[in-house]
Amino acid sequence: MIEFNDLKEIVFLVEKQYGYDFSDYSRASMLRRINRFMEISNIGSIVDLKYELINNSGNFNTFLNEIVVNVSEFFRDPSFFKSLITNVFPYLESYPKINIWSAGCSFGEETYSLAILLKELDLLHKSRLYATDISSNAIEKSKKGIYSNKSFKEYSNNYFSCGGKESLNEYFISDGKKSIINSDLKKEILFTRHNLVADGVFKECQLILCRNVLIYFNEDLQDKVLNLFYNSLPIHGFLALGNKESLRFSSVFDKFKEIDSTEKIYQKIK
Repeated sequence: MIEFNDLKEIVFLVEKQYGYDFSDYSRASMLRRINRFMEISNIGSIVDLKYELINNSGNFNTFLNEIVVNVSEFFRDPSFFKSLITNVFPYLESYPKINIWSAGCSFGEETYSLAILLKELDLLHKSRLYATDISSNAIEKSKKGIYSNKSFKEYSNNYFSCGGKESLNEYFISDGKKSIINSDLKKEILFTRHNLVADGVFKECQLILCRNVLIYFNEDLQDKVLNLFYNSLPIHGFLALGNKESLRFSSVFDKFKEIDSTEKIYQKIK
């Protein structure tokens, strides 16, 4: 196991070896997740960890997936999606083309949830969804759109709670153990790798979602990413954050108005 004093060495090594800059990630979160990686990989010391990272690049993806936290579910926080249906989608309906960016898309559940709701509102045909994540592993899983059936009862409950109109099963093909998302829902989605820390503006989008990602960044990096989102939105575009996140202490706070204080949905006003 490593201590706080060891973090700087590991962060420096990872950036030099692989080009990923984790220097502005939350130190407590980084320490906890690096130690978890060491535990599941049977790595006992910082010397062994450094050796592994330098000499076993094939294991780096496992390290990266542990650090960046890929956790999601379909229609997670139904009240959030209900707020999108009530407060955001009616506004976007007037646009001839709708671009949506799901940043930190994890394994794709949020993005496909959006696609399902847009389809039911007859908006998917004029929408383009850009789903990005720092993890190549997450992007590949998202593209496949294959999910275990063990949580589908919960997913279905979430779906109906946020205002779903059909049966969730209609959007999947199942073999009893796993379900794959219908191919027609994938047509308007582009899954691609994007690093919020190092990469620039992705595309001008009318709606950006980045929920429960910023909590793993320190304040400086949070502000940098929020400015990135600001520059990726047109006037009147919407930004949706996680319910534990806020624009309040950022440099772009006065450039947005609050649409939903509980669900942390904002609209760019200048």
